[in-house]
Amino acid sequence: MSSKKAKTKNEASSSRGGIGGESIVADCGRNKSTCGYCKSSTRFSISHGLWTERLTVNDYQALLDRGWRRSGCYLYKPEMEKTCCPSYTIRLKASDFVPSKEQQRVRRRLERFLDGELDAKPSEQTEDQDVSFSGEVSVLGRKSLGAIVEPIMKDLSEQIDNAVQRCIQSGEFPSNVQIPNASVKKVLSAKRKKLAEGSEELLYTSNIAFPIGAAIKHTQTLEKGINVEENRLSPEAVSEKLLSAMSKVGEFTGFSVKVSKGHINFLSATQVTSSDRNEGEESLCATTIKSSSNKLHARKRKLEMHLKRSSFDPGEYELYKRYQIKVHNDKPESISETSYKRFLVDTPLIEVPSSGHDDEEKVPPCGFGSFHQQYRVDDRLIAVGVIDILPKCLSSKYLFWDPDFASLSLGNYSALQEIDWVKQNQAHCSTLEYYYLGYYIHSCNKMRYKAAYRPSELLCPLRYQWVPFEVAKPLLDKKPYSVLSNITKVSSSSSSPQASETLLESTSEHEDMEQGDTNDDDDEMYNSDEDSDSDSSSSRNRSDITNILISLNGPRLRYKDIPRFKNPVVQKQLESMLVSYRKVVGAELSEIMVYELR
Repeated sequence: MSSKKAKTKNEASSSRGGIGGESIVADCGRNKSTCGYCKSSTRFSISHGLWTERLTVNDYQALLDRGWRRSGCYLYKPEMEKTCCPSYTIRLKASDFVPSKEQQRVRRRLERFLDGELDAKPSEQTEDQDVSFSGEVSVLGRKSLGAIVEPIMKDLSEQIDNAVQRCIQSGEFPSNVQIPNASVKKVLSAKRKKLAEGSEELLYTSNIAFPIGAAIKHTQTLEKGINVEENRLSPEAVSEKLLSAMSKVGEFTGFSVKVSKGHINFLSATQVTSSDRNEGEESLCATTIKSSSNKLHARKRKLEMHLKRSSFDPGEYELYKRYQIKVHNDKPESISETSYKRFLVDTPLIEVPSSGHDDEEKVPPCGFGSFHQQYRVDDRLIAVGVIDILPKCLSSKYLFWDPDFASLSLGNYSALQEIDWVKQNQAHCSTLEYYYLGYYIHSCNKMRYKAAYRPSELLCPLRYQWVPFEVAKPLLDKKPYSVLSNITKVSSSSSSPQASETLLESTSEHEDMEQGDTNDDDDEMYNSDEDSDSDSSSSRNRSDITNILISLNGPRLRYKDIPRFKNPVVQKQLESMLVSYRKVVGAELSEIMVYELR
């Protein structure tokens, strides 16, 4: 199914709350596959899957709050105790969000790019910007040198910090280390040639690799089971990784960047003669004044963001291909229009328009459903965010961007924009409070960056309660899978009889799963443990599933209203499937969504 066939709320009566129609799901059972995170040859990613072509936004919101996600029309939920990399749903309340210094820097950097103060890539420089001020150097140079050099050092420091963040996101540096901000220093004239190699002059240098290496070593020493000497990153290795991260985006126009003995050195990009060298400060000032003048004459850029319903767009597809090939190193032949549509265009969510609702059923101006958020600079498409807008949240699904603009940290910037969008649209929809970032995987360094958006919460895989990240982290430091809510105290609000009943039910469901769903054989994924197959257990299970709504080639019937099958083996298999389904979606959703028998 593709979203080209718009589904509106008028297609069917609402399943709940007056919004959306009817959800229909087909049970795909357990799926076992190789893991894209740990890439282990002996362990597997294990999840439960559902296929759907019709899903209300309310029902998908409820599924998110039980640990489900979607890829196109396929819904999946990790089996947390068995999968190799437990994946915790992570969210934050938009109104409570406090941006970090690095996130503020990302915003400022893009603003400077739009103001024409810096380029995303060297190729954007033009000949009209190459204005010479050599005649003014001797008069203006010494007076302006201090004012010009300071911003240059600040800019270089920020660009190293950006490289550090890219290394964290790629998993080259651990994300649980407190890394200091970079500091770039000017090299004294007397030492420039002495410290440089060849005919280039050393202008600026940074020793940030040394404190980074020390911070990583300190953190690894505190963690159990890590051989510090074996895993230690030396300053030389750290500086090489930073240089690689910087060279990929070509940030340092006008400088040659090299590393030496752990130091990151910025040298004059052109050869320097002895006569030039004798001019000392004037030579440097000529370069900096020229650069400063370029900024004054730079052309400002215009950023536009356009939110549209999920649909195929040839321009977006071409950008997606470039992104996958350049950033994720996918082979061109592995990318097709069909796979792209199935992953990022097709959606089961039934569209909810912004108009035609009662006052108490407020909807944001764009409505609810699946969307693509386009980011354009001077009409050039540079990024696309794939998102779902639901009654309680904006759920971020995927982002792909133009590799030419990697230095702008568009992944971080788009997240900040999406958080802002939630804040702004609360005025139209009071229930729309949260920003869902997908899955947080503590055992995978590449996925830990999501915890940088604070204050965030993780979903407990047992009781489906939200636990502050800072509370959950100590548990995850000990082992990848943990019942996060065990560490939290029951609040006064959650000690009500209704909450206690919910807590007991969810605990009971968890115990049932441990006892009755222990078979990892794919061919027998629905078979319960024989030890639990007593008459009383069978009777209880059948009682639990009596109100599941089932579709039999059209008509909708509660399971209790379906005549028993003549073949007891078929009857037992169906009941085992329904018991498993009820456990993974929850009692309430099992009675609301339509379970389609194919």
